Amino acid sequence: MKNNINHKAMIILIVLFSLPALLFAQTSYSADQVIDKVYNRATPTDQSGELIMTLENSQGDQRIRTIEQDIQEKESETKKIMFFTAPADVRGTSFMSFSNDNNANDDQWIYLPALKKVKRISSGSSNDYFMGSDFTYDDMGERLPSEDTHSIIGEETINNIHCIVIESIPHDSGYMYSKTITWVSDEYWIGMKKEFYDEDNDLLKTLTVSKYEKINDYWMITSSEMNNIQKEHKTLIQLNNLVLDSGIQDSIFSTRTMTRGIR
Repeated sequence: MKNNINHKAMIILIVLFSLPALLFAQTSYSADQVIDKVYNRATPTDQSGELIMTLENSQGDQRIRTIEQDIQEKESETKKIMFFTAPADVRGTSFMSFSNDNNANDDQWIYLPALKKVKRISSGSSNDYFMGSDFTYDDMGERLPSEDTHSIIGEETINNIHCIVIESIPHDSGYMYSKTITWVSDEYWIGMKKEFYDEDNDLLKTLTVSKYEKINDYWMITSSEMNNIQKEHKTLIQLNNLVLDSGIQDSIFSTRTMTRGIR
């Protein structure tokens, strides 16, 4: 009987040591604190640069779009404006978004040269995909931490970076994602990976950070990929020639600027 007990004890120990580390890891932060640190990570007052958006289908065929982008963060508001410069079929298209820490709903507009009209993006269109990419209009804006209930479900190492794993469930049952799971680096406070689940709680797409850099004391994400699992389609984003804290003027962020197609 003694030998049998020792044998069982040994099996239990082997099983325990074989379980993923994320089941045993602990953090001193609460889930809300982790999300707040990501949301409030130090960022420049403004930034401008070139954005290369590569759309790739399941056969590996690619469409590449070049965009000039300006972002301004002032007090509690973030303003973004994007100008498509290539290829020819999207040149002149522009997009603008205003996000406010006191308002869960972003203000968004798009200008299509063929229509020669600036169109406001309605809340009913927030689930639509942006310019054929795997990012929705909702993804293009800012989501407030208070819009979800956050829970720590473990810790895990991704590419030698320790991450706290956070599950976020929206308060609004009608929201397009039933939940998201984010792997947050507790050194850089960057979401290194994020999974989006559809209304049936099935994995829809995964956002992965490919490259991040420290520029002027800010940790900036310069390369990422959104992989739509269900559509077998992905969008790669590359940020080049970033210029930070240059003093971008407020006047750039206007519907009039959008129609000109230039900064």
